[in-house]
Amino acid sequence: MFGFFRKSKPVKIRSFSENTKYGVAAKDLKELMKKACTTLQVPLVGAHVCLYSDGTEVTEEFFPTLPDHTELVLLSREQTWSGVVCDIGHLLNTDRHADGLIKAAKDLLSDEQSPKRRKILTDLLQNLEDRSELESREEDEEWFKGVDTRFKTKSAYMKFNCGSRIRGYMKEVDDATKTIQKAQVKAELLKASTCLAEKLKAARYNGCYFDRTGKEPDRLCTREGWFTCQGSFDQDVCPSLHSINPYGSRESRIIFSTWNLDHRIEKKRTIIPSLLEALQNHKTADVNLTYFYRLLFTRENLKLVHIVCHKKGAHNLRCDAKEIHRGARNSDKGNQRAKGRKRRLM
Repeated sequence: MFGFFRKSKPVKIRSFSENTKYGVAAKDLKELMKKACTTLQVPLVGAHVCLYSDGTEVTEEFFPTLPDHTELVLLSREQTWSGVVCDIGHLLNTDRHADGLIKAAKDLLSDEQSPKRRKILTDLLQNLEDRSELESREEDEEWFKGVDTRFKTKSAYMKFNCGSRIRGYMKEVDDATKTIQKAQVKAELLKASTCLAEKLKAARYNGCYFDRTGKEPDRLCTREGWFTCQGSFDQDVCPSLHSINPYGSRESRIIFSTWNLDHRIEKKRTIIPSLLEALQNHKTADVNLTYFYRLLFTRENLKLVHIVCHKKGAHNLRCDAKEIHRGARNSDKGNQRAKGRKRRLM
C-alpha cells in the first residue's frame, strides 16, 4: 500500500523586520517552520507564522487551506504582526531620507491588493511627500531668496501666493461700496461682501490652486509643479502650449508672477457691476451670492494664462440672468407650468 502523499505548498515568507521575501515549499506547517527558521535565522522555539495581509496566525489546520504563494511573516516568540500597518510603522521609525521613505512606500503600494490597505498606504505616501516638502527651504536656499521666512516650504508659499491674488479680487468688491451713494444699497452691498468674504475664508482663499501637494481636482499643476497655460478667455487650449514650473527655480517663481488668473466673464466690467445692479432693487437674501462667488473666485470662471495669452480687451461675455437672483429658475418653471395649464384650459 502506498502511504498518503501530500503535495508541497509553495508560499512566500519574510521576517518581522525585513522586506525581502523567500520562496519556501512545505507539506505541512511543521516542515515550513523548520525551513523558514533556518532561512531567516529565527529561533525555532516559540516561533510562529501569520498572514502578511492581516496578521491571522497560521495553524496546522489552516495551512492546507492557504492558496499557493500566500505571503506569510515569520515571528519570534515576543513578536506580533497586525498587517500592513506594521510596515508603515517600520517606515516611519527609520532614519532614512524622505526620498528613500517615499520609494519604500511606493514599493509597498505597488504590491498591495486590498483596497482598504491601499488607502492607508496612499495616505502615508501623501504624508511622506509632504514631509519631503518640509526639507525644501534648507535644500534650496536660492529658491527662497526674497521669500518671507515664515514660509518653510515651497507649497506653503505658493498657496499664499494664489490666495493673495484671490484676496485682491475680494478687495475690489469691498472698494465698490465706496462708489455707492444710496445708503440702503450700500448696506446691502456690505452684507453681500461680508457673506462672500466668509465663504472665501472658509475655502482658504482657494490657495489650493497653486499647491502641488493638493488633490488633483483642486490644483492647477502636476505633482511636480508644472503649470500649463489654459489659453485666452475665448480659447479652449493654449495654441503655444506655454508651461512653467515655479517650483523648479527662483527665476521660474518670479516669472510665474506675470501669469494671470484671468476672469472669462470680466470682474470689473461685468461681474461687480451686475452684483451692484442686482442689489439696486433687491435685498442681499434675494441675490444668488453663490453664483457671484463662483464667478469671482473659482476655476469655473478663472483661467490661468501666460502673459502673451492674456487679452486685455473687452471679453463681451455676460452674467447669466437666470442665475443672478435666487429662485429665478423655479419661477421660470412655474411660469411654464402656468402657461401649460392655461393652454389646456383653452
